[in-house]
Amino acid sequence: MAEPQRAQSVPFRGAGFKPSPRRGMGLAVFVVLIGLAEWGTRAGWISALTLPKPTDVVQTFVDLYQSGLLWKHILPSLGRLGVGAALGATLGIGVGLLIGLFSYIRAGLVPLVAAIFPIPKIALLPLFVIWFGIDEGSKYALIAFGTFTPTVVATYGAVDNVDRTLIRMGQSFGLSWVSIVRKIVLPGAMPGILSGLRISLAIAIILLVAAEMLGAEYGIGAYILEAGSLYDLERLFAGVVILSILGVIVSFLIGLIERRVLRWRI
Repeated sequence: MAEPQRAQSVPFRGAGFKPSPRRGMGLAVFVVLIGLAEWGTRAGWISALTLPKPTDVVQTFVDLYQSGLLWKHILPSLGRLGVGAALGATLGIGVGLLIGLFSYIRAGLVPLVAAIFPIPKIALLPLFVIWFGIDEGSKYALIAFGTFTPTVVATYGAVDNVDRTLIRMGQSFGLSWVSIVRKIVLPGAMPGILSGLRISLAIAIILLVAAEMLGAEYGIGAYILEAGSLYDLERLFAGVVILSILGVIVSFLIGLIERRVLRWRI
């Protein structure tokens, strides 16, 4: 008679797809791509009118830093991005929660959000200039509005995706509506809200550049516009690299928030 098999514990693997960190891989990809670009431009395989040498772009960064223009362009952009994105994300999360939690608000606002969400926000820049002037007000408004709509959609979608079994369980234990929202709905919706925030902030960076190309003396967008009008590829790519670094920093900060807020997840 065959012996019964002993039960073996199976380690949790994140539903079979638990990513394990591979330190240095991202940096290695960047190093390889930059090395290929440097080799191609020096060997003549890549035209200087198509792609500048990475070493020339680095030298442009050095010149910007030494002249003091680097911070003159970055600091105004960070201020505009911070104010506009904070306004848009805060209002977006608030309205998204109201839509997700209250039926009457959902019935009234979802059609409105669906109507304004597909509108290219850059197309509204002339309208915002008319409303708020060509100074900082129009730039804040464009970034805030562009951040607001995707945040609303992501937030009420995340609330809708909260497991209803958990809500019924909370009700069966006699939890109040406020306790259910605070202890079940908000923690359950937080991963979706933060994922939507990543997209919203990326859109905010795009709109920042568009807003600064109109009526801004300093800013990353104004710097890129000036470099493009002069066909200065080194300065143009330096501005693009600044935007890329800004996007990486924003993604890193969202990742820190996720690790802190979502520590309850296995």
